[in-house]
Amino acid sequence: MRAVLTVVGKDAVGILARVAGECAKYGVNISEVSQTVLQDMFCMIMLCDISKLTIDFGEFSDKMKVVGDETGMAVQVMHSDIFDSMHRI
Repeated sequence: MRAVLTVVGKDAVGILARVAGECAKYGVNISEVSQTVLQDMFCMIMLCDISKLTIDFGEFSDKMKVVGDETGMAVQVMHSDIFDSMHRI
């Protein structure tokens, strides 16, 4: 099972480390990462393996939102099934 995690906000030191650390805490493996800085805006997309997630998916999503709130970033987690359905033509 996979999830898509997105992070957008003002660039700062340690964003990737903070998000990755929170993922590791709950057994989430980051498979792929794409990130860029557009002027002073940090944008990142992570493809995550959630097959060994140690908490409920909804709870994980809520915890990642808290990370976003604490860092001033918009952090969203979407199950890949929903993401795929939304982006099919």
